[in-house]
Amino acid sequence: MSLRLVIIDDEAPARDKLRRYLAHYEDVHIAGEASNGRDALTLISREQPDVVLLDINMPDMDGFAVLQALGEPLPAEIVFVTAHDDRALQAFDVHAFDYLLKPVSPDRFDRLIQRLRERLMPRQDIGKRLDGLLEALPAPMHYLEHLLVQADDSAQLLRIDRISRMESSRNYLDVYAEGHCYRLRGTLENMLLRLNPVRFARINRSTLVRLDAIREVQPWPEGEYRLLLDDDARVTWTRRYLENLPPGLLLRL
Repeated sequence: MSLRLVIIDDEAPARDKLRRYLAHYEDVHIAGEASNGRDALTLISREQPDVVLLDINMPDMDGFAVLQALGEPLPAEIVFVTAHDDRALQAFDVHAFDYLLKPVSPDRFDRLIQRLRERLMPRQDIGKRLDGLLEALPAPMHYLEHLLVQADDSAQLLRIDRISRMESSRNYLDVYAEGHCYRLRGTLENMLLRLNPVRFARINRSTLVRLDAIREVQPWPEGEYRLLLDDDARVTWTRRYLENLPPGLLLRL
């Protein structure tokens, strides 16, 4: 079986390096290259490759905009090849197959090719699909201190310690801070990975709160708790998520 792939990157040296790596694999065929997002859409539509090696930062459309234009389901396995180590979670959200950080080592690239071979066989271990993304996730040396949010016609940096709670809404998050609500694309699961667990906790299926925003805790039926937050919102800490209750929280309040 031969793997047909395309290379999408606006930098010629980056495309050259990928070509050199791919030349070592007899069962891989390069079906084409593109240096911008618009040409990438044309190339992918025409060639229908098995794999797309996709850069994120490009002059006209970034890699995520290309995927949005392609629509779902994606027509190929998407492998991001980028110098940015802060977009792996977003890549996970769009079901990318792998996430390679530049400069890509030969060993890392070889592991990608092996996983692609296994992925495109009739029987596959779905866990292998996640290996590259999990490997690419940086160790959380620093948790988020700000979120970039849209406010009217401009964007602003919102300090994490201004947030009272976040609530999931399909593939979006509603972020509540000081009487305002901002909408972000993402999930609670991915957001929690980037927040300090000492400061934030998930309290039910659709809500996480900043612990310092809790003003009152009241016992509730079925062993649950009713919380009053600093923005006067009332939310329920359900039994299923009480394991997230930090030791001594009730005593402290």
